[in-house]
Amino acid sequence: MRVINSVKEMQQWSQEQRRSGNRLGLVPTMGFLHQGHLSLVRLARADCDKVIVSIFVNPMQFGPNEDLEDYPRDLKRDLTLLEAEGVDAVFNPEPAEMYPDGFSSAVTIEGEIAQKLCGSSRPGHFRGVTTVVCKLFNICLPDKAYFGQKDAQQVMVLEKMVRELNFPLEIIRGPIVREEDGLAMSSRNTYLNEEQRQQALVLSRSLNAAQAAIEGGERDPAKIKALLWEYIEASPLAEVDYIEIYDGEELRDINTIECPALIALAVRFGKTRLIDNLLVEG
Repeated sequence: MRVINSVKEMQQWSQEQRRSGNRLGLVPTMGFLHQGHLSLVRLARADCDKVIVSIFVNPMQFGPNEDLEDYPRDLKRDLTLLEAEGVDAVFNPEPAEMYPDGFSSAVTIEGEIAQKLCGSSRPGHFRGVTTVVCKLFNICLPDKAYFGQKDAQQVMVLEKMVRELNFPLEIIRGPIVREEDGLAMSSRNTYLNEEQRQQALVLSRSLNAAQAAIEGGERDPAKIKALLWEYIEASPLAEVDYIEIYDGEELRDINTIECPALIALAVRFGKTRLIDNLLVEG
C-alpha cells in the first residue's frame, strides 16, 4: 500500500494507473476509520481495479466553534486497517498542501439542497465539502467515488455537483452501518460518555418508529415529525438541532410522504452533534 502526501505525486500515480487501463475507486474520509468507512472500501474493492482512500481532516468544512482541533485522529491505526482491506493508495496531505498560501477558490452549490438541514445549522459547511471533494476528484481521478448514506444531504449535494459540473465519474452510496444496538457509526461517537451513548439510541429507535408508522399507512409529514419529537424529547440529554422530512432527491418541501422521501435528524448529546436519517423508498 502506497501512502502519498503530495498532490503532484497523487495525480501522477492516478494517471499512471489509468494509462494502464485500471479503473479507480476513491473513498474520501477524514480518518479515524470505523466499519462504515471500511464497508465503502469493500464496495470500491469489488467494483474497481485500484482503490484510493483519502484521509484529510478538511478545515474548510468546520465552523469557528466546531471540533476541528479535537476531531479524533489515529493515522497509524487507519493505515493498518486499510492495508488489511487491500487498499492500493492512501492520500494523506497536510492542510497547506491542499490549501497553499493565497488559496481563494471555492465550489458552491446553490438552492435548497445545500441550504436546509446541515446547510442551515452549519453555515459554510457544504462550501467546504464541495470544494475539497472537487479537489480530491481532480487529484485522484476516480471512475467511482464512494460515500455513506448516513451523510445523506452531503451525498445529494455531491451528486448534484457531479451532475451539473460534468465530472466523468459515478458516485456510489453505501448503506448506513450501525452498531449492534442501532447507533449509526460515526467517528464522533467516541466523544459520548456512557450515559450519552445510551441515550443516543433514541435516534435509531425514533426512525424505526417512523418507518413502522409509514408502513402502517401514515403519510402526513407533520404526524411523523410529531412522533419523532415525542420519542427524542423523552431522552433528557437530547437537544434537537433539526427533525425534518423532505423530498429525497432535492430536499423540496412535501405535503405528503411519497417515495423517495428523506427523514433527517440532527441531535446534540452534550457537545456532540449526531446525525441520522431514513430514506423512504418504494
